[in-house]
Amino acid sequence: MSDTIFGKIIRKEIPADIVYEDDLALAFKDINPQAPTHILLIPKKPISAIDAATDEDRDLLGHLLLTVKKVAAEAGLKNGYRVVINNGNDGGQTVYHLHLHILGDRPLKWPPG
Repeated sequence: MSDTIFGKIIRKEIPADIVYEDDLALAFKDINPQAPTHILLIPKKPISAIDAATDEDRDLLGHLLLTVKKVAAEAGLKNGYRVVINNGNDGGQTVYHLHLHILGDRPLKWPPG
């Protein structure tokens, strides 16, 4: 996997509005928000996409989902939120470092765009 902007954020080489960090993951506000609250949660381990995750990543993937809950609570998303993982070109993935979008603070429609 080549280095991405998210790798640079993890290493603190470029600034980000970080809202959560632990040994395995980092969450920060999206610079192009698609909802009033739009936070990206990334693993510190470089995984290019959900398709690239392996059985060895099982605990990390579970940690990410449980961390979504913490980050959403800290962001005050009491009325609900959406979690999105884009995968590949057709899935809308633009940065090839696995990331979870946490979107909230407005009603979200289905189906998404």
